[in-house]
Amino acid sequence: MRTAVIGAGVVGALLARELCRYEGEVLLFERELDVGWGVTKANSAIVHAGFHERPGTASARFCVEGNALFPEVCGELAVPFQRIGAYVLALADGERAALEGLRARGEELGVPGLELVAGDEVRRRLPDVNPAVVAALWAPSVGITEPWALALAAVENACANGASLHVGEEVTGICLRAGRVRGVRTDRAAYDVDAVVNAAGLDADRVAALAGVPVPGLVPRRGEYLLLVDVPPSLRSAVLFPVPTPHSKGVLVVPTVDGGLLLGPTAADLAPEERDATETTTDGLAQALAGARRLVPGLPLGKVVKAFAGLRPEPRDGEFWLGETNVRGFYQAAGMRSPGLTAAPAIARWLAGGIAADLGLAPRASFRPLRPAPPRVAELPPEEWDALIARDPCYGRIVCRCNRVTEGEVVAAIRRGARTVDGVKFRTRAGFGRCQGGTCTDRILALLAREANAAPDEISLRGPGSALVVGRVR
Repeated sequence: MRTAVIGAGVVGALLARELCRYEGEVLLFERELDVGWGVTKANSAIVHAGFHERPGTASARFCVEGNALFPEVCGELAVPFQRIGAYVLALADGERAALEGLRARGEELGVPGLELVAGDEVRRRLPDVNPAVVAALWAPSVGITEPWALALAAVENACANGASLHVGEEVTGICLRAGRVRGVRTDRAAYDVDAVVNAAGLDADRVAALAGVPVPGLVPRRGEYLLLVDVPPSLRSAVLFPVPTPHSKGVLVVPTVDGGLLLGPTAADLAPEERDATETTTDGLAQALAGARRLVPGLPLGKVVKAFAGLRPEPRDGEFWLGETNVRGFYQAAGMRSPGLTAAPAIARWLAGGIAADLGLAPRASFRPLRPAPPRVAELPPEEWDALIARDPCYGRIVCRCNRVTEGEVVAAIRRGARTVDGVKFRTRAGFGRCQGGTCTDRILALLAREANAAPDEISLRGPGSALVVGRVR
């Protein structure tokens, strides 16, 4: 039995890994040249508690279940995860009732540890917060992670357990016979399969149409962000939310696992044909800044090093698309609006179990859940770094000064599948620091060319149309 998963974002990656717990073949298709380059690479990276979700919905159920699974999954895959907690800040007396409603909703869903905190205590815990704060809801189960690192690690573990990864290969057709799935076509080949899972992110409605499955359609919702580095620890103690609106959770102040700070996202709904519109806008960045400064007025804006935007798929019916459909063998893991990242581990486990039952797949006794982490020099004590250099001198040559990434780490990333500068960046954090690649991009490009036995002008930022050099000048 063969199952095809379409889309190697965090949902598809975790699902492919869970399917490897059962007998049968798993094929994972991704039209981009690498894993996690769609919705997964540009979001808030928050593991939500669940109190924002409406009871009785799939998003509520799987958000709470997924949150509880994150320590296990990230531990097995050696991916960063920090349960730092979050505050929802009421900045006027009229917002107190909203906090009470969020706490009641969260307690109904089983969210642990929710606490209403008075304004004086909030100011004591968070000295940088807006002094106008009158109360806050404290949610200790909120966490932060690296979504792209989770997707990459899940795919590596899936492949170690027998899955086959097809990057740079777009699914263009789904073959049906007698009302059930029999195969997929791509822009390269045709494959016989017994089941297909649609985890195609912003293109999930188009993939559903290939199988003749009706869906409400997706709205690309653009969120714009500002990234700060080298900020004081007091600004990185917890995630800060405003009181939410019916449209979104609002603009947040979010610590990152590597010590930075995100401000955002905004929430602008775009036309369906704009699902690749990841450019930033003057108005969007102004909204992100104003929303963040409403929570923390004294943000050190001199620490801003990057502005970027991501798109998330907002289903027109407001809910995840999950499970079996009217086409036998075609399953949905789509419509992954927020909190899709948080829900992903639980959705993957639930859906893989259902597919295995439908196809009669037995558990695979040889499944290995652990993925060894590649060395990260910046996190090693000096004696362990010295030992690493003794084994391989490449780990003593710094490539990225901002994040202390070595040649050994870059080469290891290339040998694990990176073919582009962004592929190295998302595996090593080289280029994520203060200079945003200003001092390391040329060295990464040279290492990619060396390892591929290619010319530098054959190496790109992220694939076709993103060349970094066009030839030699001397």
